This record gives sequence, C-alpha cells and structure tokens, in this order.
Amino acid sequence: MGTAVWISIAVVVLLIVLLALYLWVTYNSLVTLRVRVDEAWSDITVQLRRRADLIPNLIETVRGYATHEKTVFESVTSARAESLSASTPAEATAAENHMQQALKSVFAVAEAYPQLQASPNFLQLQGDLVDTEDKIQASRRFYNGGVREFNTKIQVFPNTVFARRLGFDGREFFEAADIAAIAQPPRIQF
Repeated sequence: MGTAVWISIAVVVLLIVLLALYLWVTYNSLVTLRVRVDEAWSDITVQLRRRADLIPNLIETVRGYATHEKTVFESVTSARAESLSASTPAEATAAENHMQQALKSVFAVAEAYPQLQASPNFLQLQGDLVDTEDKIQASRRFYNGGVREFNTKIQVFPNTVFARRLGFDGREFFEAADIAAIAQPPRIQF
C-alpha cells in the first residue's frame, strides 16, 4: 500500500476518533445538565412541601380568630392539595398561582383581626412562610437557569442532530402565569 492510502486511513481514523470524542464529551455534559435540572426540581418540591406543611397550622391559627371565613379556608386547603399533587412544572405553575391567591385571601382575613396579628404563633408562621416563599423563588431561579442551559445545549447545532436520539428532550420552565402575584412573597405589615 502506498503512503497516500495510509494517510487517507489515518485521516479517516482521526476523524472517527474526534467524532467519538466529541459525542462522548457532549453526551456526558448533557447527562450532567439533566441531573442538575432534576436536582433543582427536587429542591423546588422540597420547598413546596415545606410550605404545604405550614399551611394547616396557619389555617388553624387564623380559624381560631375568624371561624366564619369557611370559603377562605377551603380555598387554601384546595390549593395545598393541588400543590402537593403537582408533579410537573406546568402543574406546579398552576398550583403555585392558586396557592398565591389563596394565601393572599388568608392574610387579607388576618388584617381584620388585631389580636391575630399580634399572636406569636401567627407571627412565627408568617415568618416561616415568608422564608419558604423566598426559598421557593430562589429554587425556581436555579431550576429555570438549569433548564435554560440544558435546553440550549440540546438545541444548538450539531447537538440537535443527535441529542433527541440519545433520549435528551427539552424541559419545561417553572414559570408563574401571573409574575406580579409572586414577585413578592406574601407579607403583612403591622
């Protein structure tokens, strides 16, 4: 065999090795990003569960002062159940919007009861809830950042050619339909 044949074979082998190396590095980076997004989603669900665990105590505390506000308590209980059952970002987004509206109603009721506003138990629950809302927002930002990076990596050329074939599908963002509703966690000024 001549030198030209050996050079051609070497070039083809080199191209195959470079392509395999590129696929290996890209695949591993996509797996890393997917794991990061899954971890971020797990953080969101932990914070949503933490908030849901605070809701029954909040309801009981407010109910002790405002027993006649049955519809408010029912809407919060319903929003809590919806939040706990949400398993996808789209479901969680809808549940989050309902929860924010329900919590606004509870705090609107609380404003009418000065003794409730002065209750140490209510103040502690309110502080815990505000802290949890802040953590949910931080987790949402981290998750959405990971989703953006993951989706971008999948959609850029040449990754778009093989990413879906390797089982990498884009992820949904966790967004609120009413950004203004969650721009600030529920706060009551005393």
